[in-house]
This record gives sequence, C-alpha cells and structure tokens, in this order.
Amino acid sequence: MEEKQYWTMEELSALTDTVQSGEVEYGSKSLVVQWCELTEAEEPKMSLPDDDLPDDEKNAKYAEMGQNKVIAMIMKANDMNPDGISLSKEVWEKLPSTVKYSVSNVVLGGTVSDFRNG
Repeated sequence: MEEKQYWTMEELSALTDTVQSGEVEYGSKSLVVQWCELTEAEEPKMSLPDDDLPDDEKNAKYAEMGQNKVIAMIMKANDMNPDGISLSKEVWEKLPSTVKYSVSNVVLGGTVSDFRNG
C-alpha cells in the first residue's frame, strides 16, 4: 500500500510559477498541452449568472467561465514557455468541442497519464 502524500504550501504556491504539461488523446493521435495555475488576481473576471435565469442559460454561463479560465491558464503558460506553445487562443476557437472538453479536463482536473513539469 502506498503512503499518502501531502502538499506543502511552498509546493502549492510554486504551481503558479510552474509550466505544467500533459497529453490529450483524441482519435489515434495525441496533443501536448501546457498550462500554468492562476493566482486569484489572474483569474478571468466574470459575474456569476443570475439565479433567475433558466438552467440552460446558467449552464452556458458556467461553461463560458470554465472555458475562459482554461484559456487564461494556457496563455499564461505560453507566455512563460513560448517554445512549448501548442494551443493559442485563435486555435482554441477552431477546435472541435470534444477536444476542448478533453483539454479542459486535463487542465482543470490536474490528472493526466503523462504529467510532467515543464
């Protein structure tokens, strides 16, 4: 049985200065993605959806908020590591939604099979 590992505060705060990368598999190919965790000040500014909105509109607003965060994390890493750019904002807009979903899961989930610090 593996011993449980715990984060130190130094390790966690260092993530906002560390480019991370992983691979997203789509079809029979892989896409390398890099990102960097954001500080609260770097988070994209958006207001929460009004509680009176229909559920589909609220869900769309939350999806937009998540997508903006993923894009911001990728752009921050691109600025820190321009040699590792695989996705730009322009390319992101053209990706199939299933690829965007997979990239978002990797970036926001923090779990990838080929996780490495860049």
